[in-house]
Amino acid sequence: MKISGFTMVRNGGKYYFPIKESILSILPIVDEFIVALGKGDPNDNTLEQIESIQSPKIKIIPRIWNEEDFKDGKILRKETNFALSQCTGDWCFYLQADEVIHEENLAVIQEACQTHLNDDRVDGLLFNYYHFWGDYAHYLPFHGWYRNEIRLIKNNRNIASYRDAQSFRHKDNSKLTVKAINAWVYHYGWVRPPELMQSKKKEHDSWHWGKEAMDTLYGKLANQFDYGPLGKIPLFKGTHPKVMDEFIRNISWKDTLNYGKKHKKIARKKNRHERIKYRLLSSFENRFLGGKELFGFKNWNLLK
Repeated sequence: MKISGFTMVRNGGKYYFPIKESILSILPIVDEFIVALGKGDPNDNTLEQIESIQSPKIKIIPRIWNEEDFKDGKILRKETNFALSQCTGDWCFYLQADEVIHEENLAVIQEACQTHLNDDRVDGLLFNYYHFWGDYAHYLPFHGWYRNEIRLIKNNRNIASYRDAQSFRHKDNSKLTVKAINAWVYHYGWVRPPELMQSKKKEHDSWHWGKEAMDTLYGKLANQFDYGPLGKIPLFKGTHPKVMDEFIRNISWKDTLNYGKKHKKIARKKNRHERIKYRLLSSFENRFLGGKELFGFKNWNLLK
């Protein structure tokens, strides 16, 4: 059995993505790791970070992102599909540049791959998610934040990236049949210095709504992203992947965060998890449904 890891990234260092840590987290169980590396800005050091791993498993493929493909996340699908096309394994393990796997889950993942390798009913494996917010101590088990997603898929099954590269489907747009496993993706996309969070969010939003519209909108906002009152967000009581130790030690923006429970006066809309509707839904789901999301979008067929 051969497992390929793959990802796509651009400006990962510039925007504080734990790209090196992401790769390192699954490197022990993959036979190769494909990186579709978009040409970044002059102040980006993503290439240097990845090269510092010094592993013969890693294959870096330089890419030029076409701005015409930015709309509606097309560029993310395109680059993810390119990286997938370079994989030679029986299984293809996709991690986005802000996603990390805990070392305690690696054996579970390997076992699941071996168990379902020859089961033709299974197209992929479904992971659980921890979404961290503001710092490494708070996470979002809230309605509207996806609880699960497909991250391991079988190769050569006409599977392609879906929407803005969050998930996968068959190329005929039919859903994959997946097996749920007891493994977690640690998502750190909303943990970065507030000024970089704002810059990254602006760039990402411009891909969907256009640069001119976002220049106008963000021109009215503060230069730093406001994470809101962290005192209303649950504390994470588990452990983080060991590869994240240095990232966590080097957090430098704690003094800018609001650890209370009251909102400061801000010129922004409330984040989804701050709105009363979503807080009530989340409370019901977590208390009575064991975290199962009501009316949630499920991009898969679950094999019991």
